[in-house]
Amino acid sequence: MTKMPSTMRRMPFPVPWMPHLTENKAWPMRSQNHLKLTFFFIVAMCQYCMAGHYFWTPMLERAYLEATSLQLEEAEKTLALAEAADPDNLMALHVANYVDFFRVYINEDEDEFKRLEKNRDIRLKRIEKEGDPSSPWHKFLLADIRLQWALARLKFEQFTTAYFETNKAFKLLTSNVEAHPDFMPNYKDLGILHAMVGTVPDNYRWALDWFTSLEGTLKQGREELQRVITYAKSNRFIYEQEIYIYYAYLQLHLINDLEAAWDLVNEASLDPEENPLHCFVLANVAMRTGRADEAIRILEKAPKGKRYHPFHYLEYLMGLAKLQSLDLSAEQHFLNYVNHFKGFNFVKDAYQKLAWCRLLKGDFAGYKSYLELCRSKGKTIVGNDKSALNEANSGLIPATELLKARLLFDGGHYQRALEVLNAKNVNDYLSDRNRLEYLYRLARIEQALGKFEQALLLYDTVISEGKDAPWYFACRAALEKGHIYEQRRQKALAVSAFEQCLSIDPDEHKTGLHQQAKAGLRRLQ
Repeated sequence: MTKMPSTMRRMPFPVPWMPHLTENKAWPMRSQNHLKLTFFFIVAMCQYCMAGHYFWTPMLERAYLEATSLQLEEAEKTLALAEAADPDNLMALHVANYVDFFRVYINEDEDEFKRLEKNRDIRLKRIEKEGDPSSPWHKFLLADIRLQWALARLKFEQFTTAYFETNKAFKLLTSNVEAHPDFMPNYKDLGILHAMVGTVPDNYRWALDWFTSLEGTLKQGREELQRVITYAKSNRFIYEQEIYIYYAYLQLHLINDLEAAWDLVNEASLDPEENPLHCFVLANVAMRTGRADEAIRILEKAPKGKRYHPFHYLEYLMGLAKLQSLDLSAEQHFLNYVNHFKGFNFVKDAYQKLAWCRLLKGDFAGYKSYLELCRSKGKTIVGNDKSALNEANSGLIPATELLKARLLFDGGHYQRALEVLNAKNVNDYLSDRNRLEYLYRLARIEQALGKFEQALLLYDTVISEGKDAPWYFACRAALEKGHIYEQRRQKALAVSAFEQCLSIDPDEHKTGLHQQAKAGLRRLQ
């Protein structure tokens, strides 16, 4: 809605008949009807003047760009100017919520979370009270604010409340689509929700059915995000970079098209030298697609300075990228992370990686010392931290060659990883776990090098020998078999492999592996 001139906000229009209201004489019928119409028009105009409106001003666009580049203090200053210039523009609440969301999500400070959570309630109440319900922005903003806080709640294990927040947002967005089917921001959020719901493993469906009314399919979510990207290519769209990032992660995690994910983030006009979030996205996708060296080059350009909100996770990523190239200067980056980050996620994982650095240097005392810190520091909310704690508690020291092969493979150094494994034979390993891991690592490398027949034979051995073991190797082997068969368009074999993955119940990484298998089955429907 276009902002009204200040003169109109003070007085909607001149009222030449106003003095006659005090005269004591009968009104002709025509004059009375004219008075009624004029009176109702005044009331309507006054209500318009008092109502909040939704409009992306240049100043609010600037604040949004500052918030999404983690210039949070600058965004707050710009918001203050925008609100002073146009106090009834409710779009400012939307941008302000981005600032709070990034602060809470990155800092992981529970006291800060509780303090800023009050802003959520104030914003929602104001939008509900002052906003124009007929505007497509009205329900979208109510939904988007709730979704951001649902994500924040997951950080602090408020799972039930997060489910309810997501459910309310889903209902608002679904209703908004019915009223405004061509309003593209709807599909920014709905696309992700539909895709995620469509890949929830069956053993978790009860939670969705019990707590929420969410429904959707991977295909539906994918088509919605594609629709928005197509729109953004030929229309000005404030959320253009957001939608490219969302679709890239959908390709990465649910569609298993790694190259498509990498292409998308490179098409999105991201600026890693000026935007820490863009730096994170590019480096993260690079690492998840086997490009550790490229991730290092990206992270070296990360912007620094007081105008950016501290984002210590980039130090963790740099440490990981270097470690995946067996560059043991990675140790300093992990130390920077654990010494400066005051949150809790990836802390145990960072101490595990510090332990690995010591192990690869032959320092067993240092290895054990860092594992002790792994046990005592951080939390086990994310899978990486759970796996790190499992290793720390197991008392088992990783075989150096297997650890090197694992790291090199994850970094995309497939030939180097193969050379490390070829220096040994499976029979050189005495423990069942190490023998199984050797075969599994060899299979992953053969698959990455395009030697699918050798990989399938090795995966079959891993599944046969490890399906009842507590380790994740057999479960992941079945998943990768499904990916190979899907790539080769052998649908029946792919379905069988994904179902085999779902039938294996490892103690580690089970949820993520089963979700990927479920996504594979959805793709093949």
